[in-house]
Amino acid sequence: MKTPLSIKRGTVAAVFIDLQEEHRQDKRYLVEGFAGILANVQRLQEAARANHVPLQHWAYIVDLDKQDRPFHPLGADGKSAFSDKSDPLTEICHEVAPARDEALLVKAEASAFRSGPAADQLKAAGIEWLVVAGVWTEACIDATVKDAVARGFRVLLVKDACGSGSAAMHQTGILNLANRLYGGAVTDTDGACRLLAGETVTAWQVEGSVPLRFTFDNAAALYAEL
Repeated sequence: MKTPLSIKRGTVAAVFIDLQEEHRQDKRYLVEGFAGILANVQRLQEAARANHVPLQHWAYIVDLDKQDRPFHPLGADGKSAFSDKSDPLTEICHEVAPARDEALLVKAEASAFRSGPAADQLKAAGIEWLVVAGVWTEACIDATVKDAVARGFRVLLVKDACGSGSAAMHQTGILNLANRLYGGAVTDTDGACRLLAGETVTAWQVEGSVPLRFTFDNAAALYAEL
């Protein structure tokens, strides 16, 4: 259901997942509507910086020399089929790249918070809310959001600043997360920017267990209502 939401200043960080060139240049991994997603992420980043909200930029890099992945898909050259360490398309898109004083964080798995010190560092800084955007919705966004919730963060999922290989993949990914986004909320870029500025907005917040029972026929309509 949609209810009023506000976020206390100093308790929020913005997390951007895998906004890499391969998702607009590699025909195998194109994200539908990626230009619009990048534009919305730019707005989020501008709002975060203007309101002194810390930003985390994440890139997914696969290094099969160091990672044991027995079933990982390979290309004809024996390298990772996606996000290989040697592929220049793993670079963050220039429109949403880290600013001079912002770090680029590298993850070797879908989730930004499955391992490593990042979550603990955010907790130590007093962060309670994470504004999450990026790609792919049903994969790395899903894994990051679920691990963030498990670590005790409230997640603000920005639906139109996320994306996947198709609208259907993205929309059902958002609906599945919304059904289990305990303690968090779903909004759009406009709402997220207002929340970062200290305003109160009306946002989707889960009530009960699995409230969004969607079908092939009504999934798009339910997504639009979030």
